[in-house]
Amino acid sequence: MEGKKVEQYYSPPPKLGKWEGFRIFVWNSETGQFLGRTGASWGKILLFYVIFYAVLAGFFGAMLTVFYQTLKPNEPKWLLNDSLIGSNPGLGFRPMPPSSNVDSTLIWYKASDEGNFLHWTRELDKFLEEYQKTAANANNAQNRMICDYGKTPPEGKVCDVDMGTWGQCTKEHKYGYNKSAPCIFLKLNKIFGWVPQIYNDTSQLPSSMPVDLQSHIKQEEMANRMNTIWVSCAGENPADIENMGPIQYLPRRGFPGYYFPFKNNPGYLSPLVAVFFEKPKYGVIINIECKAWAKNIFHDRVERRGSVHFELMVD
Repeated sequence: MEGKKVEQYYSPPPKLGKWEGFRIFVWNSETGQFLGRTGASWGKILLFYVIFYAVLAGFFGAMLTVFYQTLKPNEPKWLLNDSLIGSNPGLGFRPMPPSSNVDSTLIWYKASDEGNFLHWTRELDKFLEEYQKTAANANNAQNRMICDYGKTPPEGKVCDVDMGTWGQCTKEHKYGYNKSAPCIFLKLNKIFGWVPQIYNDTSQLPSSMPVDLQSHIKQEEMANRMNTIWVSCAGENPADIENMGPIQYLPRRGFPGYYFPFKNNPGYLSPLVAVFFEKPKYGVIINIECKAWAKNIFHDRVERRGSVHFELMVD
């Protein structure tokens, strides 16, 4: 028998139908395999993934814990010039156009049609909800106090905003939209820790500041109300200046300095200036630019810094 090869013959596996093959894949009684694996094989692979994901979750949790140790709950890590938003606040306006036309800055309505101007008044209602003295705002209201130029808030307290000083620019008067004399609210964007550098000397006023605002500041200087970020609004072109008509700034022509700096204290309200357009010309688009004035506010129309542009059209 030595030197002779033993010949072995193998028969091909039996041909199985689709259903029979699937049944055997699910459970093979001959080999004890379930879905192609034995019980021991399933146990090993499950143990591997349990350990793998446990280690992964532990590593992620540890890194997250370390990350949160570098943050403060009520204060951003990067402030002012070290942050992405920088230290030059932007100026915003309300009401905003519908979300379907989000890129637009045109406020256009027909005063004689309540359904037409309803969007604008509803937008202002929604924007001013947190300023209302309601039960829903009671908790935040406890941290607010009435401030004045000689009465600044202590640490942890914030200044209240008195809506009763807005004249025609209130919900009861429909913000003037029913009388072709609309109110547009201005606000400074919040920047944590930003302190305005006030023009506290009329001799330091920039030449680019409107003449009427300079005259107003000189009057406020005598009243000891210089601690203010001043506001000016004007038509962008000679025709816009003429069509805009007279305006009022309510309750005052600027944002009082005692509202700053913003420190994210509970109940904080951004100060507002309501610009009341007494008699804008009907049927024409009026291009308007409003600016905030302080030594450390720089104006850049392209970057929308320190100023805001919008159009107004009343039919």
